[in-house]
Amino acid sequence: MPDISLTTVVVLCLAAFAAGWIDAVVGGGGLLLLPALLLGLPSSTPAAYALGTNKAVAIVGTSGAAVTYARKAPVDVRLAVRIGLAALAGSSAGAFFAAGMSTDVLKPVIMVVLLAVAAFVILRPAFGTAPATGPASRRRTLAAIGLAGLGIGFYDGLIGPGTGTFLVLALTAVLHLDLVTASATAKIVNCCTNAGALATFAWQGTVLWQLAALMAVFNLAGGTIGAHTALKKGSGFVRIVLLTVVFALVANLAYEQWLA
Repeated sequence: MPDISLTTVVVLCLAAFAAGWIDAVVGGGGLLLLPALLLGLPSSTPAAYALGTNKAVAIVGTSGAAVTYARKAPVDVRLAVRIGLAALAGSSAGAFFAAGMSTDVLKPVIMVVLLAVAAFVILRPAFGTAPATGPASRRRTLAAIGLAGLGIGFYDGLIGPGTGTFLVLALTAVLHLDLVTASATAKIVNCCTNAGALATFAWQGTVLWQLAALMAVFNLAGGTIGAHTALKKGSGFVRIVLLTVVFALVANLAYEQWLA
């Protein structure tokens, strides 16, 4: 483990807690956690270690949130796992193509899509507030596996930021879920994709396990509290957090595209 000051470790742990809370409510915790690791680790540390450590931390908080949701929210775990396996395949394909593609071309497109999504959510106050109408039809199930699984999984491997948020939006739109149930389902899907990515990073030896273990405790606490908060506050609260994260994601992509 690189030489890191106690103050930096404390800041990273607090960032892990906040990221776990955000990720559990609506996804997008990586927007906080990954930059914190990139800034907190010594400049001589290869970026791959920040990426690997980020996955080792995030999978713990995501798993904790998934368990909390599964106990108290009406989640179709079997469907979520099927979407997750498709997302795992999609992310692997995305990572393969990422090596030969400039993400600078895609980032403006993603920003436009996110702004369109924000406008849709603002103009449709009822979006994601109605409870699910029952088991998803075969057609909607296949659409969810294709869009939320393969499609967003591919995006996760290709670019990454905001994957959890995209999952919540896609699951709400395609499966007609309320935002709380969509967040719960997204956590199970995220567990699948994070497990695949972590296995790769671990095999490459780019995980700082001691730091990850400490941060994971805080991420787990944040994720568990975030899931309880979403379940208690309901879809209206999740909607507000969703819009906040979408605008934060647009700002982050814009900064990386034109200012960094």
